[in-house]
Amino acid sequence: MKDVVNVGVVGFGTVGSGTAKILLEQEGLIEKRTSIPIRLKWICDKDITSDRGFKVPDGVLTTQFSDLINDPDLDIIVELIGGIEPAKSFILQAIEKGKHVVTANKALLATNGFEIFEAASRAGVEVGFEASVGGGIPCIKALKEGLVANNVSTVLGIMNGTANYILTRMSQEGLPFEEVLAQAQRLGYAEADPTYDIEGVDTAHKLAIMSTLAFGQRIALSDIFTEGISKITPLDISFAKELGYSIKLLAIGKKNSDDSVDVRIHPTMIPEDHLLSQVNGAFNAVYFVGDSVGKVMLYGMGAGQMPTGSAIVADIVDIARDVKKGCPGRVPSLNQPFETIVSPSIKPVESITCKYYFRFTVMDRPGVLSSIAGILGREEISINSVVQKGRAKDASSVPIVMLTHEAVEGKVKKALEEIDSQDFILDKTMIIRIEDMKALEES
Repeated sequence: MKDVVNVGVVGFGTVGSGTAKILLEQEGLIEKRTSIPIRLKWICDKDITSDRGFKVPDGVLTTQFSDLINDPDLDIIVELIGGIEPAKSFILQAIEKGKHVVTANKALLATNGFEIFEAASRAGVEVGFEASVGGGIPCIKALKEGLVANNVSTVLGIMNGTANYILTRMSQEGLPFEEVLAQAQRLGYAEADPTYDIEGVDTAHKLAIMSTLAFGQRIALSDIFTEGISKITPLDISFAKELGYSIKLLAIGKKNSDDSVDVRIHPTMIPEDHLLSQVNGAFNAVYFVGDSVGKVMLYGMGAGQMPTGSAIVADIVDIARDVKKGCPGRVPSLNQPFETIVSPSIKPVESITCKYYFRFTVMDRPGVLSSIAGILGREEISINSVVQKGRAKDASSVPIVMLTHEAVEGKVKKALEEIDSQDFILDKTMIIRIEDMKALEES
């Protein structure tokens, strides 16, 4: 039985600093709760001279990853450099050396995770990745342990704080997307290149991980239909409010009765009285539906130095407890043995059915509404309601908003392609899916 668990952190940026700070400042509390000292033995980074705001013990800092990988007493390597390479190579080297791994690298896990999990399974080591989804929200642990007795049918989430912050500001203040994005960048909520956040890629990384855990299928990034928020306008948000909805960048994972999986991310209109509509600012929420437990929602900060560091240290503690008891792999990394994770059965997005919001920008002339209705009717798209407001002074166009009954995505796309080719259409039609939350929540 080991009398100390040694940890090495690779990457001493924002999250690496938070992790090291927690390990050093909470050392006594952690030992009290685990009955084994957890020692921060190494921190590896290209920059080991900049002040991180706290004192690091002598002999801990290094610029050489080889110091960690070749240390026979090092038990856990924490990868916090991000990206694909060299992160992937570092993790695989650590696994080959029999070291446990903790990572927050959602992009790597969503694209190369199965190679890493298979290597870890062969080597008999653990991979902790709580911080890869939801920052400090313990949603991975909830799936792997708290909900282990459930067939989880649905995973819903607001999983990107930047996108949610932008939509919240647009909704509360009526500001255009570009202005709010610029403000978010100045405040540090958005990166200089915000593409991954605003176009849904970051959320897709997280949904791939969560869906694999929830449904026992190898969901890859390429399986997920992804659409971002950059085309949402204050006008759409205003119409949504008028109709009783809010707009969120929603991650949807749904296991159907035939075991096919519906996985998609897009701006979604959800009823204003639903819990997820109340998740504002940079906060995240993950919402599960299990056949025994029913509905469960976890809410909190989805990013940040200390919340993410908290999740990383939680993984370190879990592994340390297993090391102490000599039972690594007690809880399978992917919620079940790796070899039982099956190939995915993905429901094509063209076959999904939901309600839709359309905003047409049209010439204000007779017959336009009936022409649009006729094209929709030929594709079996039934109109639920229409909102048409008068043309503003000096405006050359007028918006027409339609809400549909449930329709098939493929037919909607075909109808809109024809509508957008008409001479009375002055701009590409805005489409936002409206989710029936009660149907999504059926377990």
